[in-house]
Amino acid sequence: MCAARGMAWWLAVAGSCASALVVVTPERSWRHQGVAGWRHDRAEGRGVPSGVHRERRRLVVLSKGVEEDTVGAGGAKIRQLIGLRAASETTEEPLWKIRLQLTKPATWVPLLWGCACGAAASGNYRWAFLTPGATLADGAEDLAKVVGCMILAGPLLTGYTQTMNDWYDRELDAINEPYRPIPSGRISEGEVIGQIFALLFGGLGLAALLDVWAGHDVAANPLNSIFCLAVFGSAVSYLYSAPPFKLKAEGWRGSFALGASYIALPWWCGQAMFGTVGAGAEGGELTWPVVALTSAYSLAGLGIAIVNDFKSVEGDRALGLKSLPVEFGIDGAKWLCAGFIDCTQLAVAAYVYAIGEPTYAAVLLGLLLPQVAAQAAYLLKDPVQYDVKYQATAQPFLVLGILATALAVSHHGGASYLPF
Repeated sequence: MCAARGMAWWLAVAGSCASALVVVTPERSWRHQGVAGWRHDRAEGRGVPSGVHRERRRLVVLSKGVEEDTVGAGGAKIRQLIGLRAASETTEEPLWKIRLQLTKPATWVPLLWGCACGAAASGNYRWAFLTPGATLADGAEDLAKVVGCMILAGPLLTGYTQTMNDWYDRELDAINEPYRPIPSGRISEGEVIGQIFALLFGGLGLAALLDVWAGHDVAANPLNSIFCLAVFGSAVSYLYSAPPFKLKAEGWRGSFALGASYIALPWWCGQAMFGTVGAGAEGGELTWPVVALTSAYSLAGLGIAIVNDFKSVEGDRALGLKSLPVEFGIDGAKWLCAGFIDCTQLAVAAYVYAIGEPTYAAVLLGLLLPQVAAQAAYLLKDPVQYDVKYQATAQPFLVLGILATALAVSHHGGASYLPF
């Protein structure tokens, strides 16, 4: 009865959010590979890449046309604030808005969802008056815990990642997206660097406090330490964005790192927060089988990352970057994309069935069907033209599948064994 009630309420929350939940991944076009030098405007103390002014003017006109034709003035301002394309070009903005744009709030959403899925996977989240024996205080405490994880994963560490990503792409953004805060000169170099470190250390500090709140012994069980997970995720973010590693410039490793950051890492954070300290898998703690399961699920995230590379294929090819659409061509990459997304979910459904959860396995298969339909209608038809429509149509079903998997895991002591 307890499990049934918990499942019902998690699915009720999922149903209310699914219509608005679309996985939004970082924009990966025209990555930093060393474009012409950096010319400083001494009067403003801001940097503007040299040799790109004509191209900037042309692209500003194009971006304004997109704004007027597709999203409208009001919509363009909103898109600018949350860090999406087709944004408006403005020069008079308060600094807090510019700082918010750098963190790309639209990209926080899948991380928040992942934290909720991890909390569900632990089997220990308490709904006030709905979970048997749970009081209002219990429900409020657990809500505060999951919100703390969401603040860590979203505004702080995703904000850190996105700000750092924009910093290392500043020269190429001056060509491709000149309206963004850094290339447009609306924020200084010192202010950007300060924001990167403030978000990073703020995130690590919050992670340490969450460990204390959960009663974790970091030395005895580092896998379930939120601080250790935050350090690992922050390191991956640096390797993804910064030279000389710059994983985002590489097809396979960069796409998988991106997928894992959006699926596996927030799940781990949520489950580590709610697992019973010292009780192992039976107490809902994060275990290595769950790490393996969520890492495998991140292959679906690799497919999602490929979708975001289609529009930049010409620029990537010109710069010699190894995105998968460049390496395999658009036709080859679109089939790779669909294959990773579909085969990953089929494998997870088989796993869920093997651990004795046929109902959840059937749910996963049911959620896969509209994704396949969206692939036929959009992704396989023309991934460059229909990438946004595909993601808006298909991704809510994928993320609901992640929650269904989490609920199946919660019935089996944190998936304490593998069925082979």
